[in-house]
Amino acid sequence: MSDVARTAGVSVATVSKVVNGRYGVAQATVERVREVIHQLGYEASLGAQSLRSHRTNVLGILVAEFEPFSTELLKGASREVAGTGYQLLAYSGGDGDGTAVGWERRSLARLSGTLIDGAVIVTPTVVETKQGFHVVAVDPHTGPSGLPTVDSDNFAGAVLATNYLLSLGHRRIGHISGRADLESARLREAGFRRAMADAGVAVDERLVRVGGFRVESAAATAAELLGLPDRPTAVFAGNDLSAISTMDVARGMGLTVPDDLSVIGFDNIPESALVTPQLTTIAQPLQRMGAEAMRMLIDLVGGIERDPHVRLPTELVVRSSCAPYTPSSGPGRPASTTG
Repeated sequence: MSDVARTAGVSVATVSKVVNGRYGVAQATVERVREVIHQLGYEASLGAQSLRSHRTNVLGILVAEFEPFSTELLKGASREVAGTGYQLLAYSGGDGDGTAVGWERRSLARLSGTLIDGAVIVTPTVVETKQGFHVVAVDPHTGPSGLPTVDSDNFAGAVLATNYLLSLGHRRIGHISGRADLESARLREAGFRRAMADAGVAVDERLVRVGGFRVESAAATAAELLGLPDRPTAVFAGNDLSAISTMDVARGMGLTVPDDLSVIGFDNIPESALVTPQLTTIAQPLQRMGAEAMRMLIDLVGGIERDPHVRLPTELVVRSSCAPYTPSSGPGRPASTTG
């Protein structure tokens, strides 16, 4: 404020009055001080501002890591906050691989009360919030609880994916699931099993394996599945990253997608439309999920009552990574010599 006062030719006390919106300053002086503040790029300290007003007008979106899923949510949240008078702080508080339990508690402890007025937390493991501090969870690990939440219909999406493969004539279908501690992964496996049961097709348990929702772990799982003498003719991967990883592994083993192996994913991240062949997947409305969570948070901070749980629909997006089953694509077909 000393720099602003010196440049504007006024006292520090006058600058303080302008910054804090207090009376007693001529309009011409207010405009001059604001112009200098703009020229110098001056911003009030969020910490100091919160001590004075108990508000920062900043909302946080907290993620374990900035990977494709959370990045799409962030796009939706950013659009929703525009024009509301709030600013958005994106913060990564995980350990870099997205597996640390309790990262959100550390992040909230660091940011709440001084830097942000509320937070959207993406796929939290455990959440304990201070009284009066609003938090909305997107796709929490344990599913909806007492905390306001936004998620998508994972079960119905998995049924859609599996039914699509069944409609193509596949019966020997593998499933690469997500982490065992995630409710979304559990629901996707449950949807897979329900669709198979409804079709009267027995699930071969050797074809259901944990891929962890991550590229590296999914690649190892895909290699195990595709290395079986009676390998699956189709794979429903728990997310798009796992599906893309599966296609890479298949290519490395001399299999062609979709002629030798059909692959379907889940999420519809932008990368799913950029791979070759383009990935057939189940679309979660990721950007809408981010926007809904941010709107819920803004309403909660503003004292507006909301339904505490929002579940959005999923839909099938048909591209090029699945094909009808033919005997030539079944187990035991020799690997092709062209990738």
